[in-house]
Amino acid sequence: MTHTVDEAAEPVHAEVASLRDTGDVAADLRDLARRQLTMVMRPRLRRLVIGEAGRFPELGRLFAERGPARTMADLSAAFRGLTERGLLAADDPDLAAAHFNWLVMSIPLNRAMLTGDDAPPPAAELRRYADEGVRVFLAAYGPR
Repeated sequence: MTHTVDEAAEPVHAEVASLRDTGDVAADLRDLARRQLTMVMRPRLRRLVIGEAGRFPELGRLFAERGPARTMADLSAAFRGLTERGLLAADDPDLAAAHFNWLVMSIPLNRAMLTGDDAPPPAAELRRYADEGVRVFLAAYGPR
């Protein structure tokens, strides 16, 4: 499980860390959102985490720490740096990270978890969710 989580999460963490140095916030956030959403919507990973967390709470905790919690901390640090550079206006980078995360993921992830539909959404649909999530995020947190 540890290997699976690290294998899935490491590219996302590296990409989030590189956001601090971006010259094109919108394009890089869109790229990140698309890749992150595609990774999270992989049925195998989702089934593994959701199916085993109840029986093995330690696995659920491990996934949360190495995956989403680390990504949120990395996003917060990146948003703090982008705010310092004047490229974002995130007075509360932790909240901005949570908003970004759920603007991008909430619709497809909730649909998959609540309906049990294991088929990954079409790539075009995931791109639309990612792109619109970024658009709304930047409307709220873009430079003023």
